[in-house]
Amino acid sequence: MSHFEKKLSGKRVFEGRIISVDHDEVLLEDGSLAMREVVTHPGGVAVLAVENGYAYFVRQFRYCFGKELLEIPAGKLEPGEDPEKAARRELMEETGLSCKRLELLGCIFPSPGVYAEKLYLYFASGLEKGEAMPDEGEFLTA
Repeated sequence: MSHFEKKLSGKRVFEGRIISVDHDEVLLEDGSLAMREVVTHPGGVAVLAVENGYAYFVRQFRYCFGKELLEIPAGKLEPGEDPEKAARRELMEETGLSCKRLELLGCIFPSPGVYAEKLYLYFASGLEKGEAMPDEGEFLTA
């Protein structure tokens, strides 16, 4: 059985630098109405880089959680950017590593109830060390 919700109307309530937020009225399959809050994000990439049994992580303070988190290198896609190119860019920016092999593991939707983001997951190997080049305002430890 296929389930559905049909958008009847919507209003953009926030337009930010990275995300936008919409309030939508939808028709449910039983004929009732419901409201949906949708956060739209351009998508992102995350890279699990492993060499000689060692996985590379970064530590970065995350304001939403009020603490530093341990994460695999990751970042958002620029409009129209190829996910593989973005994965290579984020790996280099955050760790200083480049890779000979980059394999797409698949895609996930991190919080599909409210968050319209597709995250591409990659596995990197054949690593070569270089110099990290974090984005302006990005403070992390590899």
